[in-house]
Amino acid sequence: MGQQSKTHQDSRTDPYAVTKALSHMAVYLVAIVAILSSVVPVIYVWIGGFRSGVDINSNPGGLPNPWIIDNYSRVLSSERFWGSLSSSVIIGASTTLGVVVLGLMAAFVIARYSFKGRQALYALFTAGLMFPLTVASLPLNILVRNIGLHGTHLGVILPQIAFALPVTVIILVPFLRAIPDELEEAAAIDGTTRIGFFWRILLPLSMPGLVTVGVLAFIGSWNAYLLPLLVMAAGGMPQDSWTLPLGATQFATQYSQDTGSVLAYTAISMVPALVFFLIAEKQIVGGLAGAVKG
Repeated sequence: MGQQSKTHQDSRTDPYAVTKALSHMAVYLVAIVAILSSVVPVIYVWIGGFRSGVDINSNPGGLPNPWIIDNYSRVLSSERFWGSLSSSVIIGASTTLGVVVLGLMAAFVIARYSFKGRQALYALFTAGLMFPLTVASLPLNILVRNIGLHGTHLGVILPQIAFALPVTVIILVPFLRAIPDELEEAAAIDGTTRIGFFWRILLPLSMPGLVTVGVLAFIGSWNAYLLPLLVMAAGGMPQDSWTLPLGATQFATQYSQDTGSVLAYTAISMVPALVFFLIAEKQIVGGLAGAVKG
């Protein structure tokens, strides 16, 4: 009995066990800080939408006193908000579709075909990650204007697809490579062509990866500000057709003294992208895990 007690006491004072416990505590602490830094601002924006401007100015960090819904009602009754929402949905959905289709086609060829220059082509897409939009803003704006797409939705959609393709291909190529060659060989024995293998086998198996790149493309398009500013605002497009980030800026300028309404506009603008992300959360994790494993 005394020997068991001594062994139990030694295990409690084991330096390795103490170090492991401290490392776990550090991980949990970092996770809690990261969660709070991400969630608290969103909660503040949502709650701030229920406050009046006077209430916010008198006590910026407090709760609504009283709670009001006029700010949200003002935003939801604005035709300009619904026009911006429609514009963001059109651009986001079109960008996502283009990125998924073109990215899958390019990734399929790089991952499943052997040809001269394949690695160079893959390296070219990788190099695209080091070419930010801010660097290309001026020449891109000139190019869009010269081809007659200035002040149009298409002038935003096409560049967004181009800048989203590198990360899409990088995610999908390892994912498609991880699909066993035996499946393709078995399909070929059964008389299935490569196109048939693509549609019947590869496409369903790669769905988590497609959802991942689709969500990333949609959220990136939804939050884009610089490109719509150059193409839409500078292109003379009506304000009712601006995207939500531009609409939020315009709304903040119009109601600069009404902070509560600006927060309400910002809070409602988050909803579609947030819902889209939460619905596809499991597919995103699976897609990224498949890409890393591949």
